[in-house]
This record gives sequence, C-alpha cells and structure tokens, in this order.
Amino acid sequence: MTRVEHITDGPIYSTIARLAWPILASMFLEFAMSIINYFWVGFLGTPEQDAVTTSMIVTWTVFATISIIVIGITAMVSRYIGAGDRHQASFVARQGILMAIGAGVIFTTAGLWLAPSIMEFMKAGEEVAELGSTYLRVYFLGIGLFYINDALGAIFRATGDTKSPMIAYVSATLLNLVLDPFLIFGIGPFPRMGIAGAAAATVISVATGFLIFLWLIWKGRLDLALTGWYRQKPDVGTMYRMFKIGIPISLQNITFVFVYWFIIQIVHKFGDAAGAAMGIGIRLEALSYLIAFGFSVATATMVGQNLGAGQPERAEKCAWGSIRLIVLETFIVSVFFITMPGQIAGLFTSDPAVQRIASDYLFILGLSQVFMGIEIVLEGAFSGAGNTIPPMSVSIPWSIARLPLAYLLCFTLDIGINGVWWTLTITSFFKAVILFFWFRKGNWKRKRL
Repeated sequence: MTRVEHITDGPIYSTIARLAWPILASMFLEFAMSIINYFWVGFLGTPEQDAVTTSMIVTWTVFATISIIVIGITAMVSRYIGAGDRHQASFVARQGILMAIGAGVIFTTAGLWLAPSIMEFMKAGEEVAELGSTYLRVYFLGIGLFYINDALGAIFRATGDTKSPMIAYVSATLLNLVLDPFLIFGIGPFPRMGIAGAAAATVISVATGFLIFLWLIWKGRLDLALTGWYRQKPDVGTMYRMFKIGIPISLQNITFVFVYWFIIQIVHKFGDAAGAAMGIGIRLEALSYLIAFGFSVATATMVGQNLGAGQPERAEKCAWGSIRLIVLETFIVSVFFITMPGQIAGLFTSDPAVQRIASDYLFILGLSQVFMGIEIVLEGAFSGAGNTIPPMSVSIPWSIARLPLAYLLCFTLDIGINGVWWTLTITSFFKAVILFFWFRKGNWKRKRL
C-alpha cells in the first residue's frame, strides 16, 4: 500500500517528481534513440531521411490506436487501486493484455500487406517510396510487441510503479542505440542493411524489452496478479469499458496523425529537402513532447488514484502542480529553439537547403512549446479521471483545421513551406487555451467509470 499512500497523501510536487522522473528518463533515451537513428540514416542520404520521416507518420498512426488500451488500463486500474480493490485491478490488467495481443496481430498483418500502398498515398517520390516500404515492413514485424509492452507499462504505472517500466524501456533503448550503426552500415559480422537496419534494430530492442518485462513480473515487481492471463477468457463488458474510456483520446490521436498524412503531402510539394527538414524538426520537438508525456502519465496516475480514494480536490491540485512544472520545462526548450535554430539544425544535416528550412521550422516551433506541454498534461489529467471527451472535442476539430489553414498559408497567402510550421504553432496555442479553461470548470471530478 506504500505507493498508494504516497500518491493519495503527502507532498504533491515531490510525488509528481517521483512518478515522473523514471518516465522522463525513459523518454529522454527514446528521444536520443530517435535523434541518433535519424543521424545515422542521414549518412545514407536525403531520400533515406525523407523515407524515415514519411514512415514515422505511419507508425504514429498505429501508436495512436495503442492509447485505446493504455488510457483504459490507466484509468480503470488506478481507480481500483485507489479504492483498495486489487482483485478487480488485476482482472482489468489481464483483459488489457488480451486486447493488446489481439490488436498487435491485426496491425502486423495489415502493415506488412499495405506498406507500398501507404507510401504511394503520401505522394512520396519513387525512391523514397521504395525505401519507406522496406523500412515499414521490417518495423511492422515488431508492432505486436509494442502493444504488449505499452500495456504492461501502463499496468505498472497505474499502480504507482514508474521505475520498473523504466528498466525495460531504458534497456531496450540502449540496445537500439548500439545496434543502429552496426545494422545500418554492416559493421563487423553484421550485414549491411541500410535503412532496413534502423527498423531491425528497433524490432530486436522491443523484443528485448518484452523479455525484461516478463523478468520483472517473475521477480515480483508488479503488485497485481497477472498469473494465468493466457487462460483468462475475454470479458466483453470490461473490454468495452476500457475501449469507451480510451477511444476518445485514441480518435483524437488518430485524427492528429492522419492529418499529418496530408500535411506531408503539402511538405513534399516543396521537395525532399522539406521532408528531411520536417524530420529534423519533428524529432527535436519530441524533446518537449516526451517531457510533457512523462508529466502527463504521472498526472493521470495521481488523478485516478485520488479520485478512487475520494479526494477530488487533491486530484485537482496534482494536475495544476504538473502544469506549473511543464511550463517551466518547455519554456527552457523554447529558448534554445528560438535563439539558436540554425546551429541546432546544422548538427543533423550538411545540406544547405535542409538546414535553411529546418532552422525556420525550429524558430516557429519554439513559440508553441509551452502551449503543447499544457495541452498534453491536461490530456493526462482528463484521462486519469476517465473523462476523455473534452480533450477529444478540442483536439479533433483543431487538428482537422490544420489542413485548410496550411493550404491557405502556404499557397493562397504564398508564405511557402513556413506556412506549415505556422499552422502547427497556431493550432497548438488554441488547443491549450481551450483545454485550460475547460479543465478549470471541474466537471471531470464527478466522472464515474
């Protein structure tokens, strides 16, 4: 019960920090993996970088569906833990694992089959499309394990244990960092796989992470009983409740990512250099995103457990505490993006055209980082309460609005590629402001699961 007592009683900021730092450590390493992966691929050429960027939007789409399971597990397990009902929390966790396995099988099959058609849809050039299809097919071999790992991570975190998932994620990420150059360039006994090597390194690392999760459970690091999950019969009612909680956030994430399927088409109208520059910007923005995500997960756990313990006012204080911390963190990132965008872009490419576009992207992006952080943490607060309709209602229309706005700025007003970057910044601002005032209304405190 120690973890629950720390979450539902005691100092708020230190508890947020205790929950968030393992997630942040994992996220920073994941950020480093993404950056270094893109760095190594950059030695292969601009088409390879563009292929990885385009493929990344596809993988984003898949990961957006994972949130159905992750959000559902987090809200329900944390609520039952806060209420002291560990038997029901264990049952929900096992059902979540079954959902993850089923979804993984579906998306692996679909990804292997549809990869070339997807690249064609996103208007990638012939060379980029071929490279991207190769990358995606290797990557999709490990999608099922991504689902299972994220479900297991959500179960651990919902109990208040953020350190155990960190062990699995950090170990997998470090392995990926080591494997990348060996598999991409064929160093030593490894074959030269090119862009496929980057995907293969990720798949091997994710499989290793899964084995570490199994070891952690076997060592008794999880407070819930998952034994015999494979004999567990699917419970439609429980799965529907998880689905109902998770689907609004998942729909908003899917919409957000699907808009990028068309945004990348606009970007490609300005050439491969624009696509490569977007890849640099997206990966650097991941720095703020991953920090915010870490606080978002901590917030979801604290809000869920405090509501389960009948302490809605403390749940609200936890959420605002996380907001204050994320504003400070993302402001620091903004300062770097705004004051030295050219120097940062130059670390990832020697192509002058890519450097110029990426530098503009980072400057404009720097203006929105604080607002993006607020938006993501508030999504975690709403999700922990199981009240996922508000963030969906805000995110979906503003994400869709990015398409006409980008077209207006890029072509009608003739701003060029910078019109895409201004579109992302403007919409992030409005989403954060609306969610801020909606959360202040406090209706989420009365949400029943």
